[in-house]
Amino acid sequence: MRIEIPRECERIGSLQIYGLQKVYELDAGEGIHGHDTVIERIPSEVLYDRMREMAIVVPVKNERLKLIEGVLVGIPSPCQVIVVSNSPRGPVDRFNLEKEALENYGKFTGKKIMVVHQKDPGIAKAFVDAGYSELIDEQGLVRSGKAEGMIVGTLMAKWLGKKYLGFVDSDNYFPGAVMEYVYEYAAGFAMNGSTNTFVRISWHSKPKIMESSLFFAKWGRSSVNSNMMLNRLLTHFSGFETEIVKTGNAGEHALSVDLALKLEYAAGYAVETHHFIYLLEKYGGIIEPDDPKALQEKITICQIESRNPHMHESKGDDHVEDMIDASLSVIYHSPLCPELLKREIMENVKLRHGEGSPEEIAPVRMYPSLAKLDLDTFLAGCDKALNFKATSIRA
Repeated sequence: MRIEIPRECERIGSLQIYGLQKVYELDAGEGIHGHDTVIERIPSEVLYDRMREMAIVVPVKNERLKLIEGVLVGIPSPCQVIVVSNSPRGPVDRFNLEKEALENYGKFTGKKIMVVHQKDPGIAKAFVDAGYSELIDEQGLVRSGKAEGMIVGTLMAKWLGKKYLGFVDSDNYFPGAVMEYVYEYAAGFAMNGSTNTFVRISWHSKPKIMESSLFFAKWGRSSVNSNMMLNRLLTHFSGFETEIVKTGNAGEHALSVDLALKLEYAAGYAVETHHFIYLLEKYGGIIEPDDPKALQEKITICQIESRNPHMHESKGDDHVEDMIDASLSVIYHSPLCPELLKREIMENVKLRHGEGSPEEIAPVRMYPSLAKLDLDTFLAGCDKALNFKATSIRA
């Protein structure tokens, strides 16, 4: 891959946020890893080395089987695939259908696949035994939600001994786009040697049908809102207006497993935006840190613009509005958020929802850092619950 080095960087405490990087060549062949002026050449063997240490988590809920299979087709073979399903077990056992389809797919490809159900009682027990009961609902199982599935996938990656962790949505129609995202994850890790590296993908475009023609929109509605408010927050603390954040709602993102275990998580669709907020709170040096040593760690956020268009399943306007509200909520309720920005966020909410808008945007559920969890106990519980069980397959 040939990719430009970052043009811009915002430094807040020990947090570095690099500006959007452009990909000039998806496959730069074999050879020497290095850069000539502003373009870095990352050979295929270097990318593959990173991918061998990487797990790709695919959260699933009621997606069409052909759509899920298409996503797996795009994940490069060196990667470990972890499918975390929250599909219903009845009256039709959707999870069993998914598992059978993936088992069949694994026979033909030899791809390394693990499939777990988010509501597996063994996983829930492992969380409780490890002292992380916040994730457990009234039925004694892991709560439903995208973020909750991501937490399960993160710990599965740790259980399998992986160094890097990437996420890909299961409703992507283009296998080529999925493949590109994973290559860009590997490129981000290759360019940044830190163990605390976060790679976030900004879509090149999002095709829509308008007046019988394809229109390649640059930004989604949710991204426009979350990016704008995150940049306003950075501007408040730096004193210089910035537009550096382009990936406030990046569902396609990857990070080192070590960093993933340090993060707090917001429930549902707020998870990606809250990553930015939590890193600013913990590593930005703006508020008094719980752990002063944390400010000695360098955290790097790397943003890469993909070349493939991104097309996913349309889930309607209400779904988009829920995503926007969840993303703005974690900014609004952060101790970093100034009053001026809070007023701007509420004006945004009232403008979108009209009459009957709430006086204050509702907070979302928060989960503590996975550092709170007794990792050895959890991994031992997973080993007992999942090894050789029907809900876990490996090719």
